[in-house]
Amino acid sequence: MEKDNFEEILEMALAEDLGERGDITSRAIFDDDLTAAALKSKDEGILAGIDFFRRVFERVDSRVKVTPLKQDGDWITPGENIALVKGPTFSVLEAERTAINFLSFLSGIASYTKAHVEAVGEDNKCVILDTRKTLPGYRHMSKYAVLQGGGQNHRMGLYDMVMIKDNHIDAAGSISHAVNHVRDKWGSKFRIEVECRDLQEVEEALAESVDVIMLDNMTPEEVVAAVQHGKSKVLFEASGNMDIEKIKEYAPLGIDFISVGALTHSVKAFDFSLVVS
Repeated sequence: MEKDNFEEILEMALAEDLGERGDITSRAIFDDDLTAAALKSKDEGILAGIDFFRRVFERVDSRVKVTPLKQDGDWITPGENIALVKGPTFSVLEAERTAINFLSFLSGIASYTKAHVEAVGEDNKCVILDTRKTLPGYRHMSKYAVLQGGGQNHRMGLYDMVMIKDNHIDAAGSISHAVNHVRDKWGSKFRIEVECRDLQEVEEALAESVDVIMLDNMTPEEVVAAVQHGKSKVLFEASGNMDIEKIKEYAPLGIDFISVGALTHSVKAFDFSLVVS
């Protein structure tokens, strides 16, 4: 599991919720009381982030023990017990909301991704990709959740793959100029993807022997034409306000990837509740 910056985010999350005094309600009511609680699913979908959920309780109080009953990637349904939580009552209640917030966010991404993957259909080989459209600071966790839903990760950031987009092309003067500058600087160190807005730009990108061509907001007819012309030479990615219905339309057209920004920027939180027994 990708934990790159989780501890830093966790510290900020607890600081904004607990301040300097902690949970003044729970600490006034409970002393050394112990409690047992069950984390229950109230939605249907893919679980993601159970280790993050557990870590929140451990950080608040090492005496709190979390026992997962389900693992990331599992399909869960309403009413199912997902984990058991035992420990000092005030500590369990202090950590509850922050822990569920992480789990709800990540399980929402995983479940939404799963729906998009299923829309591709078993007969098509198209892969669903995420994008860089993530909540700042949450990229590693968000992309981890995409993997749990059956999608794949596009580049992690600006540093691990060359992506020549419309602004690069316009500022450089042409696709050819942009690609040549990249190769002068990096040689073959990085894969090169070029965003194309029309079939003329596809022709120019093909002439430069790039690795991936992104077909941006192209019609199905334009996608078919591009794929037929360059299928044996390059990988094709379709992008541009892709939703489940558009995926059903575009996945059979012979493209290799469909990138969906909504996987990480427009997700409905998965509903969980912690029920004290």
